[in-house]
Amino acid sequence: MQGKIALEEHVAIDATLADSKVFGAHVWDTLGPRLVDVQDMRLREMDKHGIEMMILSLNAPAVQAIHDVKTAIAVSKEANDALAGEVRKRPDRFAAFAALPMQDPQVAAEELTRCVKDFGFVGALVNGFSNVGTPDNVTYYDLPQYRPFWKTVETLDVPFYLHPRNPMPGNPQLKDHNWLLGPNWAFSAETSVHALRLIGSGLFDECPNLKIVLGHLGEGIPVQLWRIDGRNGWMHAPHQYPAKHGVGHYFRKHFHLTTSGNFHTPSLVNATTEMGADRVMFSVDWPFEDVGEGCAWFDTAEISDTDRAKIGRENAIKLFKLKLK
Repeated sequence: MQGKIALEEHVAIDATLADSKVFGAHVWDTLGPRLVDVQDMRLREMDKHGIEMMILSLNAPAVQAIHDVKTAIAVSKEANDALAGEVRKRPDRFAAFAALPMQDPQVAAEELTRCVKDFGFVGALVNGFSNVGTPDNVTYYDLPQYRPFWKTVETLDVPFYLHPRNPMPGNPQLKDHNWLLGPNWAFSAETSVHALRLIGSGLFDECPNLKIVLGHLGEGIPVQLWRIDGRNGWMHAPHQYPAKHGVGHYFRKHFHLTTSGNFHTPSLVNATTEMGADRVMFSVDWPFEDVGEGCAWFDTAEISDTDRAKIGRENAIKLFKLKLK
């Protein structure tokens, strides 16, 4: 398929490049250059495999792992200035998500506003929870101090991409099982719980027009939706949380999914069955996944041509208000 739009595609700046080495130290000679390149190899891969546009975002965990608040703010602004510079070079091929210093919700709201209004960014991508003040202080965004931030996101009418990061070191479930870290399992486990916390907190009752994006075909949530809300239904024990409705109600109304790093047709079919084809979008997860592999899978996946056009291009144009010819 020609004209695809990919939207979980990462870039590193000098201050964040080393964060990604743990995810590919044995191929760093290839991975590192892929992360810092935008206008050369990346464009060639896009042209070769039918991708018209990439929405760029900072690598992980980057800003979210910087516990010193002033430094987190400075790095986020540096990254956003760099991303804006790359987009200006080729606005026909690139757009960008803002990196945000969620350690300070007010500054995060101000930085998102700057990026949207001054640079034309199409949303934000944040790498999970933030460390605030100290390396072991873990902060999630369902907490009350983030409500004004979420209202800003809603007012700006841009999506918020909740991207994974690993759980904090010392998790007893992962002790002596480092192979579970990263995309193998821990990314999805960590991110799915964060997303469910947002739902249960009542956030979407307060912000009824908020839009959230999850990668990797929903971080495992779609296949669990019935069980999350069913929970031994004969016991008649509904969820005890501030939200007014079931998880499925909010997930299908407020969340959009991408195929990033999950090139598996049965999982794609499950996601579109649960969410509808209008809420799923194509992505690769470059440079951690391969553009050629992701595109070859998607272009030949056993789905209808109508759904392929929606997922590959049309849904992203609508959600991010992209102005493409």
